[in-house]
Amino acid sequence: MAPDQVLLSGGEARETADKITAQTGQNLRRIRTRRGYSLDRLAKIAGVSRAMLGQIETGKSSPTLTILSKIALALGIPCAALIAERGETPIVAVPRAKSKILASSDGRFQTRALFPFEGERKVEFYELRIAPHHTENADAHQHGTVENLVVAQGTVEIIAGRQAPHILGEGDAVIFDADVPHLYRNMTGTEAILYLVTTYLEDVRV
Repeated sequence: MAPDQVLLSGGEARETADKITAQTGQNLRRIRTRRGYSLDRLAKIAGVSRAMLGQIETGKSSPTLTILSKIALALGIPCAALIAERGETPIVAVPRAKSKILASSDGRFQTRALFPFEGERKVEFYELRIAPHHTENADAHQHGTVENLVVAQGTVEIIAGRQAPHILGEGDAVIFDADVPHLYRNMTGTEAILYLVTTYLEDVRV
């Protein structure tokens, strides 16, 4: 035995294995929900039964390396991410120069992502810029999507579906269901700036 190796007793080995099993289940559930995957969806993508995924997440089953590899591949992560102890969440900076900016209507409506653009998430944060007197029409988002807007500069009219229009001044906020067609209208002769938090429906199935 090498000098740096430690021989574990049967009880210690069992305790270590149980700890890894529990950690794997916690990591899988956390990463899966962050990706926005239900158990059914992940089972289909990974080729692992829904029952097995459920047992892994609850710590009732320890996956083989083959199953672990299938799950990791489906989630786009290394296997180690599923068994590693969770450390502190890193701080992720999003410099303005590297922000993802989406423009429509000949640049009269701009959306800047204020979060890392990679991967799926339940909540997104944007800066919106609307040119003077411009109206931007938005299609309905997926079912259950909610938008929360606050106006930082200008006066803006918001219409969602068949609801009555809402006119917002600087500092005013509104929240509405965005799974219907909606629009943003800048009512002034200067650029309007808004901040938007979009929340997608969380799949609570287990």
